[in-house]
Parts: sequence; structure tokens; C-alpha cells
Amino acid sequence: MPELPEVEVTRRGIAPALVGRRLTSADFRAPALRYPLPHAHRAAFVGQRLIDLTRRAKYLLLNFGTGHLLIHLGMSGSLRLLSTNTPAQKHDHVDLVFDQTTLRLRDPRRFGAILWLEGDVINDVLTHPLLARLGIEPLDEAFDANWLKNELTGLKSAIKPVLMDSHRMVGIGNIYATESLFRAGIHPRTAAGKISLARLQRLVPAIKTTLNAAIEAGGSSLRDFIHSDGSSGYFQQQYFAYGRTGEPCHLCGQPIREIKQAQRTTFYCAHCQR
Repeated sequence: MPELPEVEVTRRGIAPALVGRRLTSADFRAPALRYPLPHAHRAAFVGQRLIDLTRRAKYLLLNFGTGHLLIHLGMSGSLRLLSTNTPAQKHDHVDLVFDQTTLRLRDPRRFGAILWLEGDVINDVLTHPLLARLGIEPLDEAFDANWLKNELTGLKSAIKPVLMDSHRMVGIGNIYATESLFRAGIHPRTAAGKISLARLQRLVPAIKTTLNAAIEAGGSSLRDFIHSDGSSGYFQQQYFAYGRTGEPCHLCGQPIREIKQAQRTTFYCAHCQR
């Protein structure tokens, strides 16, 4: 599933080509993805100029002044910039046409979403039920060791699943939680509430470094994710732990282990992570 780095890479890839341009047509070739597609609201945004394109967690928000198109890539979705004469394939469900450029949503599993949210103020849009309960952005300045210490106080749950709880902090999926904990030297089973402030002062920069490195590498291209130009990310080439069961740790040489946490596989080094 595309996480924060992949969605941010997508945003950076499509924004320069589309912001400031007018949406001339919208073609919906399926009745619904995760939710019904916004056929009835088409008149509200077709013909409008795209003012801005931002990201909240794993959601893209296309601001047309009178409202925002919310896009979520689901588990297998991708957005591509194509010429208007590029034929649609089987899983190409939505085309948003900006003059001679088409923004095409491909989603084989149809777990993605496109919704029209009324309102010209971003704070009003952020009260939508899909967005209102989302946690802090880990790349924001407000996300620091003191904030995290306060958030974790009293929690007995293991730190790895807590990092993946989008109601607390967004976009830190399985890959990035695994890699961040390795960089910080923290065992994934450690009780979240027992981690000292000093260790959190290592963890927060590790999270930010991991996410920023993934963005710079174009994300992790596992299964379906591709960039807006059709290319792939390569952050998977930098993994310290994720997916490396039995392989030697890059730091100490001991084999990487795996365990199950909250129905997800966690990879770690028993020597480097305590």
C-alpha cells in the first residue's frame, strides 16, 4: 500500500504540471471505487482552475477554489500524467483532463477513492470524517521527542504498532516503522510508554530521516506503486531490516529476524535493537 513517501512523491510529480491549469473534462469509467465516484458533482469542478495540490497523510487534496477533490490511492492505485490521446487500459478508471494533459487513476483492486468536498477553506475540508481523526504529520516541526513522549505516556502496547496508528501519527507504515526503529536502535516489542525521552530523541530524527530518504529515493516500489511518469522508486535498495530475514545485519553481521505484530511482519536485528 502506498504510504506517506509514495503519496508525497506522487504529489511532487504531478503538482508542477497541473497547478494553475484549468480542468477541461473528467471521465469516470467506473461507477465506484471504494466510494461512489463524484459524477453528480462534476459541474462543480470541471472548468475550474487548480489552485493548489496538497497532501494530508495518504490523501491528496486538489483545491479548485469552490471545493477540493480528495484522492486516495488505496492498495494498488497510481496516478499517471499522460497525453490526452493515450488509450485507457482495463484498470484505468478515472481521467482528469487539463488541456492536453491527462491525470489518470489506475487502480486494479478498486480500493482507492475520489470524493468531492465542498468548501473553499482547507480547515473546513479537514473536518471531513476521513480526515478529522488523523494524527500528527511526522515531518512537521511539531512532531518532536517531547510531543511523542507525552503521546506515549502510559501505553503498554509495543512501539511498532503504535507508530503505525494513524490516529496518533500518520504515514508511518510497516516498512517505515521497521526501518525507523532499526535506525534508532529500539526493539519493536518495547513497550511504548517505557521508552525514555533520550531514546525518543533518537527515534524522532530516525523517523524523519527514514521518510525523507524514502521521498528522495522515489518511495518503495513494491507490487503496484509507480511514479506519475511510469518510473519506479528505489528506497527498497536502502533497507536495513525490512524483508531481509536471515540476511546479515549491515551493522553487526548477525541475521535479521522476523516476528508478527498486529498481523504484520516486523523485521529487526536482535543485537542492534534493544
